[in-house]
Amino acid sequence: MDEYIEVVLPIPIEKAFTYKINPAYAARLRVGMRVAVPFGKSKHYTGLVYTLGVTAPTAYEAKEIDLVLDEVPTVNETQLKHWEWIASYYMCTLGEVVRAALPGAFLLESETVITANKEAEVDEEALRDDEFLVFEALQHQSSLRVQDIMAIVEKKNVLQLLNRLIDKEVIQVHETLQEQYSPKMVSYIRLDAAYGEENALEALIGELSRAPKQRVAVLSLFQLQGTTEKPVSLEKLEKESGVSRTVIRSLVKKGVLEEYQLRKDRVSYDKDSGTESSKDLNPIQSNALENIKQQFNQDKVTLLHGVTSSGKTEVYVKLIEETLEQGKQVLYLLPEIALTTQLIERLQSYFGHRITVYHSRYNLQERVEAWNNVLQCREKASIVMGARSAMFLPFKDLGLVIVDEEHENSFKQYDPAPRYHARDAAIVLGHLHKAAILLGSATPSVESFHNARTGKYGYARIDRRYGEVLMPEIELVDISEQYRKKRMKGHFSERLVEEMADALEHSGQIILFQNRRGFAPIVECTTCGHSPQCPNCDVSLTFHQYSKQLRCHYCGHHYGLPEACEACGNATLDTKGFGTEQVEAEVKELFPEAKVARMDLDTTRGKHSYAKIIHAFEEQELDILVGTQMVTKGLDFRNVRLVGIMNADALLNFPDFRAHERSFQLLTQVAGRAGRTKDRGRVLIQTYNPYHQILQQVSSGDYEAMYKEQLYEREQYKYPPVNRIIKITFKHKNYDQVNEAAEWFSQGLRNAFRSQVLGPEFPPVSRIRNQYIKNVLLKIPGGQSLAQTKKSIKRIERSFNAISKFRSVRVIYNVDYV
Repeated sequence: MDEYIEVVLPIPIEKAFTYKINPAYAARLRVGMRVAVPFGKSKHYTGLVYTLGVTAPTAYEAKEIDLVLDEVPTVNETQLKHWEWIASYYMCTLGEVVRAALPGAFLLESETVITANKEAEVDEEALRDDEFLVFEALQHQSSLRVQDIMAIVEKKNVLQLLNRLIDKEVIQVHETLQEQYSPKMVSYIRLDAAYGEENALEALIGELSRAPKQRVAVLSLFQLQGTTEKPVSLEKLEKESGVSRTVIRSLVKKGVLEEYQLRKDRVSYDKDSGTESSKDLNPIQSNALENIKQQFNQDKVTLLHGVTSSGKTEVYVKLIEETLEQGKQVLYLLPEIALTTQLIERLQSYFGHRITVYHSRYNLQERVEAWNNVLQCREKASIVMGARSAMFLPFKDLGLVIVDEEHENSFKQYDPAPRYHARDAAIVLGHLHKAAILLGSATPSVESFHNARTGKYGYARIDRRYGEVLMPEIELVDISEQYRKKRMKGHFSERLVEEMADALEHSGQIILFQNRRGFAPIVECTTCGHSPQCPNCDVSLTFHQYSKQLRCHYCGHHYGLPEACEACGNATLDTKGFGTEQVEAEVKELFPEAKVARMDLDTTRGKHSYAKIIHAFEEQELDILVGTQMVTKGLDFRNVRLVGIMNADALLNFPDFRAHERSFQLLTQVAGRAGRTKDRGRVLIQTYNPYHQILQQVSSGDYEAMYKEQLYEREQYKYPPVNRIIKITFKHKNYDQVNEAAEWFSQGLRNAFRSQVLGPEFPPVSRIRNQYIKNVLLKIPGGQSLAQTKKSIKRIERSFNAISKFRSVRVIYNVDYV
C-alpha cells in the first residue's frame, strides 16, 4: 500500500505538497530530512519532510520522491516550529523561510544541462555561426550548462538559440540535480607501521644515508611526531623539513611513509587559545549581573541598558560561562559582520575554539560546516556568533540568547521575504528553547525601553564607563556661521581642523563619520542645471571619484563620468553634497602626513576587508578612519581621541517617524567610540542647527528626555510602540496599473479598518529597477487582534488576485515596519 508525506518546497507557495513514498524509504524518513522531488513538468527541488503519514491528495495525483538526501534530519522540530511562527507573523510562506534559513548548498535545484543528440544526423552546412559554435563545443565535451553556452556565444540571452538547436535536433536538454557541498580533505603523513619498532627505524635511517633529502624528511617527521600529538600534515612536513613534496611522495611510493586524508573545517580556531580567565566585574557591573539573573529566574526577557564602553561584553562573558557550565549552547547575535571581527578575538581569548561564526560573508561550504557543527552539538559550536541569519541554525539545547546592539535596524530583513526582525524572532526562538534572553544596548530602541518601562521586560542599567573613564565631551559646531564668515576648509570647520591637529600631535586617532558613501550624491551642470539620472530608478547618480564613475546605489547602473554635460554640451559639471570619498580626499589635503583609510560599502566588499581595516586601526597603523554608520556599531578602539560628525542634519531631516530616534542612536554610538581609556575623548558635531532638541539631548547624553519626547509624539500620531504597523507595498512596471491596484486595495482596507489606513502614497524614491512603488500603512491599535487583522488583509488579497488585471501587481507585506 502506498504511503504519503507532505513536503515544503523552497518556493513562495502557500501550501506544502503531498508526495508518494515507496516502503523502502518509509521506514527511515523523519520530519526535517531533505528529499529531492519532481515539481511541475521538468523541475526538481530539494524539499523538507514536513508531515509523515498523510492521506493521498484529491486535487492532483501525487508524484513519487526521487531521493532521500539525509541519513538524519537536517532541520529539527523546534526549528520548524520557529519557522512556522516567522511565516505566520511576517505574512510570508514557509517555503520562503526555508529558502532564507538553509544554506544554499543544502537546496539542490535542478540545472539545465545540454548534450549532443547522437541519434540524429546533423547537417553542419545548415547551422548558423552561433549554432555551429555550440555544436562544435559538444564534440569536445559531453555536456554544457546554460552559463557555458552564454560564454561560448558571448550573449546573455540564449533561449532562442537553444530553441533553434532543439528544432534542428542538434541538442537534447536534461534537468540534473547538482550537489554543491564537498568536504575539505587535508593530506597527512605518518611512518608506515612496519617502521614502528626502534630497530626497524634505525635500519631505515641507515638505508637512507645515500638519499640525504629523504633521510631529512623521515627524521623531521619523527621529530614532529615526538613533539605534538596532532597528526602531521603534508604541508607542515614540507615546511619543517625544507624538502620538496616530490621527495615526500617518493617515500610514500616506497612504502616508508603512509599518506592519509582527514576532513577539516574550512573555518577553525586554535584549540590552545581560550586560556585567559574573564575579568573581574566592578560593583556596578556585578549589580547589573545579579539584576539580570533575578529577571531570568522570572522568565523575563531582560534589557541591559549600559552606556558606551561600560563593559557590557564582560557581563555577557559571565553569563556565557555559566551557560556553558550547564552544557547548553549560546547564540550571540550582532547587527553587523564588522562587529564579529573584533568580538571573535575578544571571546576567543576566553573560550578558544568553542566559537562558531556564521554570516553571509562565509561561502556556501563554510556555512554548511557551521550548520553541521551546531546540528551535531560539537564543542566548537558551543557559542554561535553571527549576524541575523545565525538565528536559523539547528540548536538542540539553547541556554542563552544575547542580542547585542538590539536597537540596530540592520537586524531587520528588507528583501527578499521573510521580512523578519532578528531581535523579535530571536526572542521567540529563546522562548521555544526555554532559554534566557538578554538584549543589550547603550541606546535601546523606543519599543524595547517601553517594554522595560511597562514591566513586560526586565531591566538592568550600567550608567558609568568601565574604569571610571569619563564620557566624551560633546561640542556642537554651527557651520552656517562658519560658512558665513568663510572659515570652512572644504567641509571642515575651523574648530574641527584645530581639534584634529591637536589629536594627531598627541598621537591620538580620529574617526570621521559621514553617512553617505561615494564622492558626491549629485553632479550638476552649472550652465543648464541638468543632473544625470538613473534610467532604471528615480534617483540622481552618485559620483565615485576613485573609479571616475556615476553609479546608482539602488540598482547598480553605472557609467564613466562624461567630460561635458549630456544636455547642453558645456564642460561645466560640478558636484553637490559630499560623501565619504570626498571627506577622505579633503583629509589627505589638510593632513598629508596622516595615514587615512575609509570604511564603507565600497571598501569592504571583500571577504576579509572588514577585518583588515579594523585590525590596522586597532594596531594604530592608521591615524584617521573615515566611515559611514559601519564605524558607529559597538567597535572598541582604545586610542580614539576625537570623533568628528561631518553633517548631523542629513540624519535629522529624513522622512521617517523614527528619524529622530535613529539620529540620537547613531550620534551617541559614534560619539561612544571616543576616549574609551584614560584620556577623555572629544566629539565635534557639525550642524546648521545646533539648537535642535535631538542634538542638545545627544550632547548631554539624555536618553530619557529623547524617549519621553518620542513616546509623546508617537502616542499623538499612533505609531509604535503604541500601535503596530504593517506596510503594504505594491510594485509594477506600469505606472497606471500600480496606481489603480494600490487604490483598489487601500479602499478594501478602509472598508475593514476605516481611519487606520494611510495612503496609498509614492515613497521618496518611487521607481527602482523600472518598477513603480506605492505604499500603504496600516496602523493597528494595541487592543486589536493582530492575527484577525492579518486574516482580513489576506481575504482582501484573495479578492484582489481574482481581478485579472491586478494579478501581475506584486504585493509585499512588511510587518512591524522599521
